[in-house]
Amino acid sequence: MSRVGKTPIKLPAGVNVSVLNNLIEVSGKLGKLSMNYMDVVTVSNQDGVVLVKPVNDSKLARINWGTVQRRLANMVNDVTNGVSVNLELVGVGYRANVQGSKVNLQLGFSHDVVYELPAGITAKSDKPTSLTISGFDRQLVGQVAAEIRAYRKPEPYKGKGIIRDGEFVLRKEGKKK
Repeated sequence: MSRVGKTPIKLPAGVNVSVLNNLIEVSGKLGKLSMNYMDVVTVSNQDGVVLVKPVNDSKLARINWGTVQRRLANMVNDVTNGVSVNLELVGVGYRANVQGSKVNLQLGFSHDVVYELPAGITAKSDKPTSLTISGFDRQLVGQVAAEIRAYRKPEPYKGKGIIRDGEFVLRKEGKKK
């Protein structure tokens, strides 16, 4: 039995959940998200509480029970509070500058890298070496952070690159004479 799937999801004020033909739509003050789910689970919305239950006791139903409940709980949280990812630029001359919907990155190349932010995503740079990406869609925020990080992944010898907050870079020892 799924311990996660049993947990009911309480809807905060201003969040609406609609379930129709295996499609869940969650709308809140920050935006609107939708998700398709398999018909091995049922989702019911009643009196500000959303419940997810398996249709039968099959392995597929038990697998999707907890997954759908967690994704739905994350969607409710995201349209209420939003999601943000912090990136740190480590290296001599590495800088980030936000200009409207474009992020200008100086990463040691002969040219600046200009990244165009998709709709619904905002970025801000408090310091030249830090970048905060935020939005209401967890998947899209993570994808944008991964694409920016891919320009200069952290390297293990000097630790230079774009490092996600909380990420540990395993350092290697260099050559010895």
